[in-house]
Amino acid sequence: MKFLRALFALTLVGLMSTSALAQDHGTRDEAKALAERAAAHVKAVGPEKAFNDFTHDKANWNKKDLYVFALDMKGLTVAHGANDKLVGKSMMELKDQNGKLFVKELTEVAKNKGSGWVEYDWAHPQTKKVEGKATYALKLSNFDGLVAVGIYR
Repeated sequence: MKFLRALFALTLVGLMSTSALAQDHGTRDEAKALAERAAAHVKAVGPEKAFNDFTHDKANWNKKDLYVFALDMKGLTVAHGANDKLVGKSMMELKDQNGKLFVKELTEVAKNKGSGWVEYDWAHPQTKKVEGKATYALKLSNFDGLVAVGIYR
């Protein structure tokens, strides 16, 4: 009987941990909605102010493990909600662990389709473990670039 109670307790702790972890991860719908809100913000306040907001206003632009970043169509980072040191750096030649030029693909999706998902592998900023990632890119109407928000799958 003690064994069954212990097993039940461990199972319950495991389920609670999994549930808490799931609440910390953003979903595809949440990422897409945040990217759409970011694009609307760029249109409303202009690119310069919006990019500053995405980089520095964590309370409004970082949700769970989601953050907004923005690139121009040449791959230059103009805003980054997780790492402000990337602002001003070209990411066009950046590859994932498998050699995929995912930033180039993000700009191509935005330029050719207007919006869409790009999948690649990347280190999670909190756990530092390489995980599958999907990023939603959305072309901006008043700046030659895009906003993007990614999820860890």
